[in-house]
Amino acid sequence: MKFAAAASALALSMLGLWTPAAQACSKPVRVAMMAWPPYFYAGDLGSAVGGDVEIMQVIFKEAGCKLEIGEEVPRKRRLAMFMAGELDMIPGSSDTPERREYAWFSKPYRNETVSFFTLPAKLERYRDVRGFEDVLNRRITLLSLNSGWFGPAYEQYIVRLREAKLSSTFEGFAQGLVMLSKERGELIMADHATLLTEAARLKMDLAPLPHNISHAPVHMMFNKKTVPEADVLLLDAAAERLEARGVLKQIRRNYGMQ
Repeated sequence: MKFAAAASALALSMLGLWTPAAQACSKPVRVAMMAWPPYFYAGDLGSAVGGDVEIMQVIFKEAGCKLEIGEEVPRKRRLAMFMAGELDMIPGSSDTPERREYAWFSKPYRNETVSFFTLPAKLERYRDVRGFEDVLNRRITLLSLNSGWFGPAYEQYIVRLREAKLSSTFEGFAQGLVMLSKERGELIMADHATLLTEAARLKMDLAPLPHNISHAPVHMMFNKKTVPEADVLLLDAAAERLEARGVLKQIRRNYGMQ
């Protein structure tokens, strides 16, 4: 991956990703472009936009640190690059004991809601589905992302769903919605706001089920190999100041995030 060097500081400044103050963190923090609306995605001009992007911008600026956004890579490759030390941070991450072996986590900066969805014509059939036990017992086919943490209930049931041939996965949200429209699965599971945003972009009608799968905080996940804990604490302190001034709350409100 090619990251912006010193010669591109002006361009990064125009994007709001760089502050001319002295670099407070030990080094620039590298992150990959994501296809994750409304949180982090490429806008019409190709630059990074979204709720998470704006939150990261103001936190890094407040801390006097530099953020470098590289090219977009698929989710699984992004994690592999993180593990190899080629990326310093992945936003929108869940804090788990397994990940703490190799990562630092910022304090939470928003919550994420994961929901089941179906086609509107099938909503009455599945309206009473409350969780993975219902999916398994009623033998309902489920579409989900091919990687990620979706809470302990998902981890508990996903192996059984695969063994029962009730689970199929997708890489991108648009791909998952196409699979749903072609009835490759009866339900699709994903971040609530993201799937509604993507369905609107595709002009596709989508119906969320009433009962959420999870509602939990997310964090910036930093690579222990490449980012010292002191840098994470510096960014956390900046985030706390912004929370106290209501800056992060206003960004979350602007994007309908909690």
